[in-house]
Amino acid sequence: MTQQRKYTTYQSSDFWADGASARPLPRGASAQHDLARDASAKAPPAMTAALLKRGKDQFTVFCSPCHGASGDGDGVIVQRGFPHPPSYHSDDLRSAPAQHFFEVITNGYGVMYSYASRIEPADRWAIVAYIRALQLSRQPALASRKAQ
Repeated sequence: MTQQRKYTTYQSSDFWADGASARPLPRGASAQHDLARDASAKAPPAMTAALLKRGKDQFTVFCSPCHGASGDGDGVIVQRGFPHPPSYHSDDLRSAPAQHFFEVITNGYGVMYSYASRIEPADRWAIVAYIRALQLSRQPALASRKAQ
């Protein structure tokens, strides 16, 4: 088992005419589940209590260290000298579309790095739903009008 005949990364090969040991992907190939993942990234799911609970849980783990528990941008990381992220309660972010938050979580923005490899698309949408709930919590008049 310790001595196996195999090709290592970028090792040349006499088997193929081009001399490479690795084969290029066929045209149009995509990784398993990528199509479903791409489809889930296009539209947010319906708002439910379970979605908000999941969003709160994920927000607490991934977002609150910088953004703070209430979304004001005053998390523990900021208290240790890192730059302040914007408050979710600013006019700009209250009027931003949900897709904006999803894209920022996915691709990062400013000094925030991408969470695409850490947070699944469904959980990103749950976080976006929770951010919207945080924003509504600061505008009780607007929240009561939407409930009617």
